[in-house]
Amino acid sequence: SARAWTKMDSRSCLNLAEQTQIPVYLFTGFLEAGKTKFIQETLEDKRFNNGEPTLLLVCEEGIEEYEPEEFSGNRVKLKAVEEESELTPENLSAWLKAAGAERVMVEYNGMWMLDSLYGALPENWLVAQEFMFADAGTFLTYNANMRQLCYDKMKSAELIVFNRFKPEMDKMEFHKVVRGASRRADIAYETADGKVTYDDIEDPLPFDLDAPIVNIEDRDYALWYRDVSEEPKKYAGKTVRVKVRCLKRKGIPAGSVIAGRHIMTCCEADIQFSAFICVCGDAPEPENDSWVILTAKMDYKFHRAYGRRGPVMTAISWEKAEPPEQPVATFY
Repeated sequence: SARAWTKMDSRSCLNLAEQTQIPVYLFTGFLEAGKTKFIQETLEDKRFNNGEPTLLLVCEEGIEEYEPEEFSGNRVKLKAVEEESELTPENLSAWLKAAGAERVMVEYNGMWMLDSLYGALPENWLVAQEFMFADAGTFLTYNANMRQLCYDKMKSAELIVFNRFKPEMDKMEFHKVVRGASRRADIAYETADGKVTYDDIEDPLPFDLDAPIVNIEDRDYALWYRDVSEEPKKYAGKTVRVKVRCLKRKGIPAGSVIAGRHIMTCCEADIQFSAFICVCGDAPEPENDSWVILTAKMDYKFHRAYGRRGPVMTAISWEKAEPPEQPVATFY
């Protein structure tokens, strides 16, 4: 049973409830990925469902149907959401009130972008857990042909489950795809007989964080940028050397530039300039829109360009450089 290995627990919403927040349990993936079966088993389990009033939003209709009579509690209200445009704060609040619910479970439509849901959540709704389910037999094809949709579901999931996994399948293929979207997600492989194994492939960073100067190769910029963004405090006090494009923009105070590169996470449509604030310090200010090899000390502190604490670089030196062979960085 999938419930035997999930980390879901109704107790995880207690602190949220104390803050009058509504915990949301989000299940994503494409049709026939196993979402309905998992949710059904979860609601049959008294460890999660012991009569708590629950709203279950069903955003797509597959072959499997829910059997509410089998739920361990009788306080689950199902609401079908047929159109993506129905996801509005007003509708969600009204459905919650009509159900008299204190928590929400969502079986999300794999063809809808998650921004539609996240942008519609009322202020006091908080996603407590997010799981993605995929059929191992079709996932790699889906990813090749619908990369943006797959990336969208992987990027924020805590756990990604590959159902119907066969012994002859190469875990590394799945591992690389997931890690291209998220370094945080746990990965589980479930075979047809219900046996589950967790991904234990190590992902050492392709640069030495203990070196006197952490050298970032051109091919590793995207991985480095994401790692700094996810764990900025880890880089406080480190000295790095990296090829970047320096830009001066409105709102950036004198004596500072933004230093970075364009990154493509899944497709051309989502290419964006991913950079950090760099204080010029004693180094001469670089020309606007120039490529340089930057050696800088990193810190985690307040900078008014951010309006909050964040990773800030202080230049030690700049060296003029040619653009990388691939100016747009990727995770592959």
